[in-house]
Amino acid sequence: MTQTNLYIDLNVLQTLPPSNVNRDDTGAPKTALYGGVTRSRVSSQSWKRAVRQAFAQDAVNIGTRTKQAAQLLADKLTTLDSSLDQDAVIAKVDAAFKAASIKLKDRETGALLFVSPGQIDKLAQYLLDHDDFDKKEIKKVLKGDQSLDLALFGRMVADNPELNVDGAAQVAHAISTHEIVPEYDYYTALDDLQGDDTTGAAMLGTIDFSSATLYRYANVNMTELRNNLGETDAVQGAVTFIKDFLLSMPTGKQNTFANKTLPSYVMVTLRSDTPVNLVSAFEQPVSSRQGYLPESIQRLEAEYQSTLAFVDQPLLSVVLSREASKVENQVDNLTALLQQVTDGLAKAVQHENIND
Repeated sequence: MTQTNLYIDLNVLQTLPPSNVNRDDTGAPKTALYGGVTRSRVSSQSWKRAVRQAFAQDAVNIGTRTKQAAQLLADKLTTLDSSLDQDAVIAKVDAAFKAASIKLKDRETGALLFVSPGQIDKLAQYLLDHDDFDKKEIKKVLKGDQSLDLALFGRMVADNPELNVDGAAQVAHAISTHEIVPEYDYYTALDDLQGDDTTGAAMLGTIDFSSATLYRYANVNMTELRNNLGETDAVQGAVTFIKDFLLSMPTGKQNTFANKTLPSYVMVTLRSDTPVNLVSAFEQPVSSRQGYLPESIQRLEAEYQSTLAFVDQPLLSVVLSREASKVENQVDNLTALLQQVTDGLAKAVQHENIND
């Protein structure tokens, strides 16, 4: 079947109060220089981990990234056949990893290996059903039954690139739409058993923080996601990713700052030609003493309109915003946004199938 391109763009504006959700090696909030000024930054890795944690909370089937994949396989073998002794289990596991061209040292892989529960289950069953292991079959098992996070974020296997998985999602580093000035909080702590505070502090220190209105962007290649998950699971998986990308938050210093906010503006776009990151809207930083959000929304929607001189008209654009939007299709709540995206994806897939 011939496949056409289909992409989902996620554009999000979200304000953060004083916070430190993603630290650098000095413990300070990460920053980036963009448009000649310092911006607040939250790394893509940090937000992808937050999304994976949100998947787990939603009972979504997720994978495990670990050096102890051999132990996972051994445990599953023992669960499936309790009559196997330890030596037999180890022999089967070693043979399987050798067939997959993945090196083990001290029962661990040299680097983190991303595996889904389905892959471990099927590989264990294959090892029980066969005495001689076929490399092609091992590869097939380790490429199939992908969990949603594995299908979205991909996998690199240095020992055997044939086991690599091309991730269907791209997540940008979130940056502030404006210049920020890093700050720090000086704090002290008293010893409860020393009586009143006239004896002085038992501990003192500082915590770095910043506040910002962030522009967050991600996209999903639906063609790649269908290759990884299959057509039916791809649509549901994409919608789940959208929801959890919008509602998740990295947890750095969250107990200190209680910074769990929600997006103030969301625009989801379905495109048939190319994904488009609208960060150029903020190359010239927003400047304001009355809040950054209103002008950030205006800038973002103006950039969206300007890109139409270069790319095709989107199949769908839908906005959820606390402010009035100039994009015609504006909804009142997240449920309505997700439903429109689901319907749009289903329509696009159906259209492709009819044309084929």
